[in-house]
Amino acid sequence: MSVRYIVDDVDAAISFYCGRLGFHEDMHPAPTFAMLSRGELRLVLSAPGGPGGGGQAMPDGTSPRPGGWNRFALEVDDLERLVTELRGAGARFRNDIVTGVGGRQILVEDPSGNPVELFEPTIPDARL
Repeated sequence: MSVRYIVDDVDAAISFYCGRLGFHEDMHPAPTFAMLSRGELRLVLSAPGGPGGGGQAMPDGTSPRPGGWNRFALEVDDLERLVTELRGAGARFRNDIVTGVGGRQILVEDPSGNPVELFEPTIPDARL
């Protein structure tokens, strides 16, 4: 599966995803584009207004931008530990840890404000 995020600074996003969330940098052929991976997930990063690809303006002139509420979820083993590490590194969170039917979760923002759900399953059926 592949997910594309629009980010203001591709290098800052690479540092966040690879340095803090366990992604691997697969390619970074231009300052406005990179592909990362974590397991079966490919994360495509594009800067708004970049030449070609996902950062281009729409036909009506609307430019892609980061943010919103759509997100992907990363399963983690120790949510408390990871949240503590991320807070120590200056990461921004949209909420506190909440408990749902299948687990506990929190939303962390990448450097451009895109949300990433960190999810710790509490029942076997909620595990990947």
